[in-house]
Amino acid sequence: MARRLLIKAADVQVTAQLKDTTTAQAIWDDLPITGSARTWGDEIYFPISVATQEEDPQEVVSMGDIAYWPPGKAFCIFFGLTPASQGDEIRPASPVNVIGSIECETTVLRRVPAGAEVILQRARQ
Repeated sequence: MARRLLIKAADVQVTAQLKDTTTAQAIWDDLPITGSARTWGDEIYFPISVATQEEDPQEVVSMGDIAYWPPGKAFCIFFGLTPASQGDEIRPASPVNVIGSIECETTVLRRVPAGAEVILQRARQ
C-alpha cells in the first residue's frame, strides 16, 4: 500500500509519496510530527524526534524531494536551490536520506516563513 504524507505549513498544504525505506518507515511510524520551520535557501527543515543512520545518503537531491538529515536529526523539504548548490544542482548541507517526493508544484512552499508551524501527518488514502 502506498504511503502518502500530508505536509501543512502556514497556508500551504502539499502531499508527498514516501519511498519504501527504513528511514521513511521510522518517520511514518512517528506521525503526526510537528515542528517549527527553518529555511535555508529554498529548503525547509526542522528537527524531529526520529533518530536514524545514513541510508543511501545523497549529496544532490531533486526538486520536491523530502529527506531526513542524520547530523541534525531533521526533516527536510527541497523546493529549489540552497546556499550549497552548485549551478542548477540542489545540494543539502551534507548528505541526506531521501525518503520521498512532493506530488505537486513545489513553488508554493516559498510562502512558508521561518518559524511557521509545520505539521506532518498521514494523508487520507
